[in-house]
Amino acid sequence: MVYNCGMTKFDKTLEKVLRGVSDANIDFDDLRQLLDGLGFQERIRGSHHIYSKDGVIEIINLQPKGSKAKPYQVKQVRTLIVKYKLAGEND
Repeated sequence: MVYNCGMTKFDKTLEKVLRGVSDANIDFDDLRQLLDGLGFQERIRGSHHIYSKDGVIEIINLQPKGSKAKPYQVKQVRTLIVKYKLAGEND
């Protein structure tokens, strides 16, 4: 994806997650918004944010580390986006 000043926050977060070079620097709320934008449903149990989506076998369990997402959880999200081709034309 070519960097474009007109990109939405969703697009920028998707690009950061797919590039995989800054997994430790993804904001937790941005990752939540990305999953929401990809059609995942969120359940919250305490500090656990549990995401599921029709057609996706795996569930994603996120917990914040301060204001950031945990790097291994960003990697799990990236794996599902690629496996299920959730990024559409941008993958």
